[in-house]
Amino acid sequence: MSDFSLDIDDGELVAFLGPSGCGKTTTLRMIAGFIDPTAGRILIGDTDVTTLPVHKRNTGMVFQRYALFPHMTVAHNVSFGLEMRKIDAVERDRRINLALDMVRMSEYRDRYPRQLSGGQQQRVAIARALAIEPKVFLLDEPLSNLDAKLRVEVREEIRALQQRLGLTTVFVTHDQEEALALSDRMAIMHDGKVQQLGTPDALYEKPANLFVADFLGKMSFFEGRPVADSTFETKAGTQLKVSGLSDRAQCVGVRPERISLSSSPELDNSLHVTVQSVAYLGANIDVTLMDKVGQKVSCHLQNTQAYQRGEALKPGSVLYANFRGSDCVVFTDKDRA
Repeated sequence: MSDFSLDIDDGELVAFLGPSGCGKTTTLRMIAGFIDPTAGRILIGDTDVTTLPVHKRNTGMVFQRYALFPHMTVAHNVSFGLEMRKIDAVERDRRINLALDMVRMSEYRDRYPRQLSGGQQQRVAIARALAIEPKVFLLDEPLSNLDAKLRVEVREEIRALQQRLGLTTVFVTHDQEEALALSDRMAIMHDGKVQQLGTPDALYEKPANLFVADFLGKMSFFEGRPVADSTFETKAGTQLKVSGLSDRAQCVGVRPERISLSSSPELDNSLHVTVQSVAYLGANIDVTLMDKVGQKVSCHLQNTQAYQRGEALKPGSVLYANFRGSDCVVFTDKDRA
């Protein structure tokens, strides 16, 4: 990994988001104490924990694969960390009961992990981490083994618990929707470096570079150069009106939900396009388009918008893709990782 410096505020949830191998789990495991950093320090509050063993860092960690002891009941799994910290029996029982109640697993306290669903096992893992009353709550892709509906349910429960308890939390994921929905701030990582750090809306609306723009959601990119104030000419010769255009601009991007379709030109920019494919996703419709010079353009429509049915959205249909100059994001680099 490259040099890495990050301050996390008390009670804040920061998500590390990035592709496999980018360093997000390595960073999390360094905070937890499972990996020693080669340089620098790790502080929790005012305490330097860089050389402290795992059990003395007061961090609670939830793993991707639950990591429950199969020979222990739910209650005994939650109790394990408390026993290692030599918490007395009365206080231990109080914390077990409270933690299981928080994750709605009290009635399953005498069951074994094999008797639980995946979502229930993950709730037990969360309860075990919360029972020690950690200073920092660490989660390493905790929802990746759950089905889509359950992921959303457990995700919402984690966020509600984190906010109610005021827990400082680091959440590692490769799922963009999870990171956007959960975090106060996000760190987009690539090749061991933080590419951009900020609030979810700031990263999505104003990506710092092409990697962030391309990784976080979809975007259509047009390479070229400025030719006048607010006018960008693509390599194919198409001129686009772009707000806030820099004279160093080498690429312009636009998010698919900012593009509308019509039978005639509208807005600042109107590209004559042919429908390539249509993906009906229920509430939304993803449309892949091709302009007259072979530039691929992505469009994301809500199901209530025009052209969600009938001839207009069939492959081969010819339409106009419209977007405002203010919808464009300007990049001074043109290389995507």
